[in-house]
Formats: sequence, C-alpha cells, structure tokens
Amino acid sequence: MTSVPSSVSSVLPNSAKYEAVIGLEVHVQVKTHSKIFTRVAAGYGHEPNTLTDPVVLGLPGALPVINKAALDAIIKAGLLLGCEIAPICKWDRKNYFYPDSPKNYQISQYDQPICRGGSVEIELPGAARNVMGEHKTIPLTRIHLEEDVGKLNHFATDSLVDYNRAGTPLMEIVSDPAMHTAEEAYAYLTSLRATMIYGGISDCDMEKGQLRCDANISIRPVGQAALGTKVELKNLNSISFVRDGIAHEIKRQITVVERGGTIVQETRDYDGMTGTSQSLRTKEEAHDYRYFPDPDLMPVRVDAAWRDRLRAECPELPFDKQRRFFEQYQLPYTLTSVLVWDHSLANYFEEAAQLAGPGRAQAVGNWITNDLLRELGRRVKTSSGDAAPATSLVSCPVRPAHVAALVKLVESGAVLTNAAKEIFVEMFVTGEMPDVIAEQRGLKAAPTDAGELEQWCRDAIAANPKALAEFKAGKESAINAFKGPVMKAAKGKANPKLVDETLRRLLAGM
Repeated sequence: MTSVPSSVSSVLPNSAKYEAVIGLEVHVQVKTHSKIFTRVAAGYGHEPNTLTDPVVLGLPGALPVINKAALDAIIKAGLLLGCEIAPICKWDRKNYFYPDSPKNYQISQYDQPICRGGSVEIELPGAARNVMGEHKTIPLTRIHLEEDVGKLNHFATDSLVDYNRAGTPLMEIVSDPAMHTAEEAYAYLTSLRATMIYGGISDCDMEKGQLRCDANISIRPVGQAALGTKVELKNLNSISFVRDGIAHEIKRQITVVERGGTIVQETRDYDGMTGTSQSLRTKEEAHDYRYFPDPDLMPVRVDAAWRDRLRAECPELPFDKQRRFFEQYQLPYTLTSVLVWDHSLANYFEEAAQLAGPGRAQAVGNWITNDLLRELGRRVKTSSGDAAPATSLVSCPVRPAHVAALVKLVESGAVLTNAAKEIFVEMFVTGEMPDVIAEQRGLKAAPTDAGELEQWCRDAIAANPKALAEFKAGKESAINAFKGPVMKAAKGKANPKLVDETLRRLLAGM
C-alpha cells in the first residue's frame, strides 16, 4: 500500500469522484442491577476487581444463568427501533484470547440474534439556522445481547486488568452500511443515544463506557454499487470524535487511492485529540472467532405476551414528541429542538404548559429554554474556591408550577418582563413562588390610570409623525416607536399589554 500521512488536512479536490459508505457498530451497556449471567452487582467507579465472582472470572464449574432484566431491555430497545423480535434466540461462544476476557471466550449471539431489522430516524442540519433539517431513516441489520469484557489500564511499564466491567449486559446495535457522511453518523448516534435514554435502557454515558462505537468506512467511485474495502475505526470515545474520525478516514482513503495505493481491510486506532490514526491489526473475519452454541445456556423463547407487556412500556420517542409539540402546542422549531432531546426537560415543559393553561405554552418554553437552562448551567464558587457542580433538573428548586405561575403573572400585567427575570433568579435561590417574591420585593406593576395612560399614548403619537405615517401605510413594526416613550413616561410600570391596546385603539381612529 502506498505510504500516506496519517493526518490529512483537507478534502482532496477530486473527492467528488468518490462516495463513502459507513456502517456503525454501537455497544450500549444495559442498565441493570446485576450482571448478565450472575447475581454479582453491575456498577462503575468501584475499587478494581471487586465486582467479580466465579462466573465473571470463568472459574471451573461456574455456570451462567440469564438475567431476565437484560432480556427485557433488549426486547424493549428492539420495539422502540421497530425491529422484528425473534420468537427464539440462542447463545453462542465467541472465542478469542485477550487479557480483558477472563474466560478466553465471550457469550454472545451469532446467527440467531434477538432483534433483526428496524431503523433509526435522524435529522440532518437544516438549510438555514434554526430550521428543521431533512429527516431520513437509517436501517439496522440486527441487535444482539452479549457480555461486556474487562478493562485494561495502561501505565508506563505495565498494564493492569480490571474485571469490574466484565459480565455487564451489553447490546450491540449494528447498522446497515447505509450512511454516507460523517454528519449522518453524528446524527445517527445522537438519535440512538436519546432513544436508549428515553426508554430507560441505558444512561449512555460515554465517559463511563456505557456507549461505545466502532465505525466501518469504505469508499467507492460514485455510481458504483459494489462496496469498497472497509476499514474499522476503534476507540471513538465521544460522538464528536466519531464524526471527526470518519471524516478523517474518508480523506485518508481517498488520498491512498488517488496516489495509486490499495485500501487494505484493517482496524485503525483514531486519536481524537490529534486527529490522526494508526493501524492496529488486520481485521478478523467471523470464522476467526470459531463461534459455536454455548452448551450451558438454553435458547430463549419470546412469546407475544412478553412483547406486548414491554411494548406497553415504550415511551414516545424524541422526533414523535417534537412533531406532537408542533401540533399540540404550536411551538417553533427553536424551542422543540432544545426540549425534546432531554426526556426530563420535555416532561418538565409539558407539566408547566398544562399548569399554565391554553395559549401559554410558547411563553413557558421560552422561560425553560432560556432562563431555566441558564440557571441550571451556572457554576458557583465554594468556600474553597472550587467550582460546584451545576444544579440538576431533579434537584432544581424551580418546579413546573413556579414557571406556570410566573407566566400567568406576566400575561396578566401584574409583573413586567424585567421584574419577572429578577423574580426567576430569586425563585432559583429560595424556591418561593413568584407572587410571594413579587410582593416581598415590591416588583408588582403599579396600576395605571386609564386616562393618564391614554394621554401618554397621545403625546407619544404626536411627537413622532414619521412613525404615525409608516404605521398608517401598513408598517406594523412602527408601533414600537411609540411604546418606548410611553413606558418612559410611566417610569417602566405600565402594563405593556394595555399600552399596546391603547395605542392601537388611538391609531385606528387617526
């Protein structure tokens, strides 16, 4: 193969001659109390090699017993993604020798996975900022269940193995080779991660290894149907690194081919910090693992009652929720694109919108996506000078009822917008309801005499004949030129709604 630099700085001018074909293998740790074939606890952050037992370590005479909660999770994941759930699935041994596999084989599923087919809906960036992008579905090949392996910790002169992770239930979600850009892969992972979190299947924390991704990438001349030779990228430990690694590998392969070289099937390690990759090994084929049925585990039969019970537990998925928010609440894309990707935040919004009442959902959404998220993200200094963690939505003192009550106060004119922002910050500190804070701090709007307000409006109109002419000519925004002087005359205490209504009434008679 022709030697090329491991880092390629830009797409070659003739890259339009080639099409990339991308498939992703995503490993998702299932959130269960115990491991997949034993009662020993599953967990993260414990002292090394404390979450083990004879089954995890593969000691002679230790026999695996399947964890039903793990089966529930993968069936639920399959239902969420529209997979066909196999009526019978079996377990196989995948044989390989590596320090992180204490048994020297992995219990997995080979030719009879529990889920086949299905798809992941993705959204690509819109043509303009804050505009919904193109939606498409990426087909899945299969989802199967297996046991996770241990973890190697590398040091200057040696490597130590920690088997705490070994035996944790692990789903492998395999896509068809149906993506063609790094941006599609990024959107796919973002959507898939949200689906797993919505379903309560996994927390998908990539820093904890709960979601890991390998990418298979090949290129071919545009218009060619046959797939090119694929290269697998490993160690993609963030969704952004997946996108960057795929973009890098596409450029690298184009460079090789354009210089007369040949792509070899291999596994490469991508370094997201440097944007470079290096070859690890030639890629194994399925026969290299010498699969055979596990003799210690019986096949699993999934009946209709089991599927129906889990289907009833399936939540509404993010894109379905977004479409409903458009229709039910008339929310703009700028709000839904923030709300729906956090399941807890979407539920928080719906509760607040219901409490606020009809016609106030957009105001509720604005307070949540702007003020609530800002306050949640703040970091405060502790007495030691360290930054304290940002407040979580669960522990936030501002509940949906607070937001709904504040929206009603503003709409009624009892509290002006600037005062409401002060009240919101105070609510976040004290947890008091907004009407209590407004009363205590004297932030309620002062009642305005109707005759006095009308005179201020007449004075403002008389002082600005240009804006009057523009408004009468059909320029709706010209009315704003009168509002500033009126609010100044009212010392900021006038009800904006009444100001608008009074101005429009006077302008209509001129």
